[in-house]
Amino acid sequence: MFLEEFDPSPHAIIDPDMILQKTDGFPEVTVSCFSHQLFAGVRDLLGAKQIAEILWAVGPNPIYEAEYKGKRFCLYQSFVGEPLCVAQYEDLLALGSKRLILLGNCGVLDRNIEDCGIIIPTRALRDEGTSFHYAAPSDTIEVNKKYRGLFKEVLNECGYPFVEGVTWTTDAFYRETAEKVKRRKDRGAICVEMECAGMQALCDFRKTEFFQFFYAGDNLDHSSWQPRSLYGAVRLDDKMKIMLLAFELGLKIMERPD
Repeated sequence: MFLEEFDPSPHAIIDPDMILQKTDGFPEVTVSCFSHQLFAGVRDLLGAKQIAEILWAVGPNPIYEAEYKGKRFCLYQSFVGEPLCVAQYEDLLALGSKRLILLGNCGVLDRNIEDCGIIIPTRALRDEGTSFHYAAPSDTIEVNKKYRGLFKEVLNECGYPFVEGVTWTTDAFYRETAEKVKRRKDRGAICVEMECAGMQALCDFRKTEFFQFFYAGDNLDHSSWQPRSLYGAVRLDDKMKIMLLAFELGLKIMERPD
């Protein structure tokens, strides 16, 4: 199978640094989310200013600098879906990003996880394709190895409960069948999303730092689908507060000596 043909070479025929040049003084920590409503809300709240731009067939992707509690951060909106999300962050790495904190919505496979509840993934089931171009074949990949404990400190200090567990990364959300949900739950999955396995594989491959967390959205652990807060404008104020937790983590990362 093609997915078993992992090539460990760090160079391809087209590398991002052939297209993009590093931006001088790029911020130490990059923060990103997927929802355009959430991104716009936080961008405007922090008064972010554009510092770069990536050009894609779907249009320009502006990259911003934002200040939070006196510290500089990079801020951009990630594309939904693993192939685009991974390729987009390859471009950010070429611009000078050093570490990424990524957050987004996920579906829950455990109905006991509250709407907008915070989930920290510990391992991802690799039910997609992109990660296999960045890591040797396996069923799972460990995620969030470096900053898991630090983020728990943030959540405890800010009074946010959370759950930890396995996430199911898929690249075909319209094929999340009842049988597949059952099988993934049997493998320990408590949620499902579309980017985590590939993003962790990319960052491991490029030897850069990465942390991802989710806020719970739709419920798949029911006899019928429950959208809950899946749509971007629903509970937007709560989601903006959750996104600021990424900046709180970034502050701790910058304050902590390597």
